[in-house]
Amino acid sequence: MTVTPATSPRALPRITEMNAHFWCGGADGQLHILRCGACGTWIHPYAARCPSCRSADVAPQPVSGRGTVVGFTINVQPWLPGVKVPYVVAMVQLDEQADIRLLTNLPRTPIEEVSVGCRVKVYFEQHDKIFLPLFEAE
Repeated sequence: MTVTPATSPRALPRITEMNAHFWCGGADGQLHILRCGACGTWIHPYAARCPSCRSADVAPQPVSGRGTVVGFTINVQPWLPGVKVPYVVAMVQLDEQADIRLLTNLPRTPIEEVSVGCRVKVYFEQHDKIFLPLFEAE
């Protein structure tokens, strides 16, 4: 997984104790998702307890960073100044667990190559301490 410097303006998340593992974890080049130590369920977004077994033994762990596009749209509305349109907004299902899905962009993949079922891998765009997980076709 790679880290690239910021290439365009973006709306950035507010970092909290509950989400820092996700938004700042890319500093080591890996995507971090919470996992239950009791039953192994992956948890995203943040939850203090496992939704499967209710254990409080949850902690961030790196995932493969690979997944499949399960839905997407092409945005043509210029919502933010300086952000070039059109661009893809995609829902990526991570390989680790079918219900772990991330809403993301695929800025390195030509729009005409994006489709449902497309295999993707994560990379990170760095904005100071924030490492935005973005995806590209494998």
